[in-house]
Amino acid sequence: MLTVFDETQRLHAPRTFIVSGKPQPIPEKPERIDMLLQGVKQVGSTLVAPPAITMETVGLVHEQRYLSFLETLLERWSHIPDASEIPLPNIYAMGRSTLAPVSYPESVVGQAGYHLGDGACPVTPTTLQAALASAASATHGASLVLGGEKLVYALCRPPGHHAAADVAAGFCYFNNSALAAEIFTRAGKRTAILDIDVHHGNGTEAIFYDRADVLTVSIHAHPKRFYPFFWGYENETGRGVGEGFNLNIPMERGTVIKDYCTSLETALQRVNDFKPDVLVLAAGLDIAVDDPFKGFAIATPEFAAIGKMIAQIGLPTLVVQEGGYPSPSLGLNLASLLKGLG
Repeated sequence: MLTVFDETQRLHAPRTFIVSGKPQPIPEKPERIDMLLQGVKQVGSTLVAPPAITMETVGLVHEQRYLSFLETLLERWSHIPDASEIPLPNIYAMGRSTLAPVSYPESVVGQAGYHLGDGACPVTPTTLQAALASAASATHGASLVLGGEKLVYALCRPPGHHAAADVAAGFCYFNNSALAAEIFTRAGKRTAILDIDVHHGNGTEAIFYDRADVLTVSIHAHPKRFYPFFWGYENETGRGVGEGFNLNIPMERGTVIKDYCTSLETALQRVNDFKPDVLVLAAGLDIAVDDPFKGFAIATPEFAAIGKMIAQIGLPTLVVQEGGYPSPSLGLNLASLLKGLG
């Protein structure tokens, strides 16, 4: 098994994010990388560095004006008198898809409210470099699977599944899983995305919601009291030609392995029914019992059981790292999942 990782990902190191209206220490920090690499070492996976990619590649799933916004944000923000060090919106483009049409402002403050979806996507001078390196790990992982590898792990950090085509959110800037799926699809591969992060992959859902060529399935903590709150409900099944190609399986907080596996069986049956050629596994390790977000209660050995169930569908698989935050078991959980998959 190969692991794709670029050291540039360490450069993104914001200090805080907004929780309940207050700045708090951010758990999505470079130390995650070393914990995950310990898991990679345990399974004896070979590390490979991806070739660099450009914004043009990321543009396969992201809108050009969003990419231009990220490229120019900090320079433009610096010209605002008495502005914050980290750009933070004071107004959001509320209901832009459901109310009267929302116009796109010229003001960087307005654009921040359009493209930054919450207080958990701080943009620092090195964020863009790290996010591109993270996306490069996913795209190179997809290339390796297309080249014949059966199981590849892309160590992507910052993660991606909350990023929509034109919105950053939830520690995510570029949607790595969606980008990999798009590369597979353009190569003629019927692709399914299975997201096992404790948080719903709302960005991934949004990118493919109107499409029938990529199946999106997510098992996650119920959003009625859990981030991202507004998406991840059972009635979100796709739209137009995409109707029936999105499946959400929300579960109560504190879910243990027995109930989790029941939901996983449902998810895998839907994947099998889709008859894909390849699987993108959006691997959130934050389902662990000791993860700081305390969503589910999955123990380290149980990650192997999850991996084995997924492996039974027999598909070439790209594992894309999503959540999973500093805890004593983070690296162990990754190793357990990869052993089950392999």
